[in-house]
Amino acid sequence: MTRSLQGRVAVVTGAGSGIGRAIASRLAEDTARIAIWDINGEGAEETARLIRDAGGTAIAVTADCSDKAAIEAAAARTRTELGPIAILVNNAGIAPFTRFLETSDDEFDKVIRINLRGPWLITRHVLPDMIEAKWGRVINITSSSVQTGSPMQGAYVSSKGGLVGMTKALALEFAASGVTFNMIPPGFVDTPMLRASPVDIDTFARTLPMKRVGTPEDIAAAAAYLASEEASYITGQVISTNGGRYMGSH
Repeated sequence: MTRSLQGRVAVVTGAGSGIGRAIASRLAEDTARIAIWDINGEGAEETARLIRDAGGTAIAVTADCSDKAAIEAAAARTRTELGPIAILVNNAGIAPFTRFLETSDDEFDKVIRINLRGPWLITRHVLPDMIEAKWGRVINITSSSVQTGSPMQGAYVSSKGGLVGMTKALALEFAASGVTFNMIPPGFVDTPMLRASPVDIDTFARTLPMKRVGTPEDIAAAAAYLASEEASYITGQVISTNGGRYMGSH
């Protein structure tokens, strides 16, 4: 069955590259109209061009997705050019590798601001559109590091753990509204962010049950399902897309 999103407006943050780009492209294939919010304006424009070249509808919005004024401006432009927001994918984030005792207060605050406060602010700003429509999808990209832990990523894991808790709390609060809140913790996914990390990708891949790294398209497929009509009875859930790296209920 074709999963048509009936032209609903989707905001995907951090969609200038990697997982965000793949999610934006997949939702566009499923007929959503896409607003790409990214601090990297060139990357956002490239994603929008790729979607339009494939026959989809997309706009690129250069915005710091952790800044309240920028979020309000991005949402206003999105509503003006595309319409009320029905789908939100909170994907923008940073993932520094720093030893715990060497992590400065400023670095910790920056990670929390981008990875947790940003999704909090964006969700709060766009949720009224969904409540009014009695239909909405909020999909938060968390991290498998919350499930397994990750050395040298104390700030990152803390921020993503907070996002997990936020997702569950809002899923309960708005369960009867027609708006669902779910999360995807990517496993080991081949992205520019991963390539820039100190991880030996090929060696680590051999330790995974499927013996391969994931692709951004793997995450996009899970997001497309959660955004679809078929997922209307799923909320507060974790769709672990990780090639068998972690099997659990959290």
